[in-house]
Amino acid sequence: MHERIRTFVVSALAAMNYDVTDVTGDTDLGPAGLDLESLALADLAVQIEEEFAIRFELDDMESTALMTLDEFTAEVAGRVARNGQVASAS
Repeated sequence: MHERIRTFVVSALAAMNYDVTDVTGDTDLGPAGLDLESLALADLAVQIEEEFAIRFELDDMESTALMTLDEFTAEVAGRVARNGQVASAS
């Protein structure tokens, strides 16, 4: 699941015209790396919500900007797993 999420995120960033040529798992999403602005983070969150059936709150975007690609991928994977547990418990 991690690789699928990571591939999706990198593809989404490329489609948003970010240069992902040298992106690694250690690349920061915020100012020290890709320099995603709040609007770009919101756009990325919406795409991920639609693709993986999870939700992000507005407050989540602040902490997302401080994450690396691998940290963000792990966060999304965790939310997907929790969402799956909730869905299967219903």
